[in-house]
Amino acid sequence: MNVRPHICTAAVAGAVVLGLLGLSACSPTASGRTDDGKLRVTASFYPMQFLAEQIGGSHVEVSNLTKPGVEPHDLTLTAKQTAQLDESGAIVYLKGLQPAVDDSVAQSGVRHIADAAELTATETHGTEVDGHHHTTGDNHSDSEAEPGRDPHVWLDPVKFAEVAKGVNKTLAAADPDHRADYQKNTDALVTKLDALNKEFADGLRNRTSDTFVTTHAAFGYLAERYGLTEEAISGLDPESEPSANRIKQLHTLAASHHVSTVFFETLANPATAKTLAGDLHLKTDVLDPLEGITAHSRGTDYFSVQRANLAALQKALGAK
Repeated sequence: MNVRPHICTAAVAGAVVLGLLGLSACSPTASGRTDDGKLRVTASFYPMQFLAEQIGGSHVEVSNLTKPGVEPHDLTLTAKQTAQLDESGAIVYLKGLQPAVDDSVAQSGVRHIADAAELTATETHGTEVDGHHHTTGDNHSDSEAEPGRDPHVWLDPVKFAEVAKGVNKTLAAADPDHRADYQKNTDALVTKLDALNKEFADGLRNRTSDTFVTTHAAFGYLAERYGLTEEAISGLDPESEPSANRIKQLHTLAASHHVSTVFFETLANPATAKTLAGDLHLKTDVLDPLEGITAHSRGTDYFSVQRANLAALQKALGAK
């Protein structure tokens, strides 16, 4: 007589366990989705966030691992951020820029990952001594996947468009039901980037100088695209200190190439740039590497800040 209650109790218990397992397997965390069904996308820093939001539109919820005002190269992840990464339905990042992110992505187990460094050709900047884009800063960041490999592809609108197309494929694979919308959004974004490329090309065509000096070597791809020469005070790492020899080189270069302006940026310390400009009796201005948007940025998104960069370059290079 006591057998039936035990059997029923076991059956109920088994059903509860199976039900819990089923809930776990279908939970937002396990599926990479939010409670309202949006694809959960984690971006490593602002340019990747911008792409994910522009392409994903209303179908995604994008979180950025790098808070506004934080220098992306120096990012460290909290346990909460690592968990957030693990719960993603898709990740959009740039390998070689942020070592902490690279390590966490490799350990995350997330299937759908867009690595911007694999979506467009990268080059070695920072050691050239001739050509349009030489940047003879002293040291590159140890965060790079390959020594001297320049990660700043987003500052070239053409390369950024190539990355956008790759991000589109990743989001579509993670969320095939909205593939058509992702493609439509990508096409619209690429059209805007093509127009921005034309603005830069036209706006910098008639200029009196080709050379500009900036805090760190973030603008190699942009310089190469438009036939300019970037001279960086430091190398690819914005926090590295220039040597006395590098400062001496810049004194000579500024005079011989008719440099009018020393550029600094919003997220890195401008002290060295301002000291150099003072020594050479040059002007200073902001050239934003667009690693994050803050209240001090000259714009509220990628396009507005890039247009501010174009205006600053036109002024510095005597473009008409």
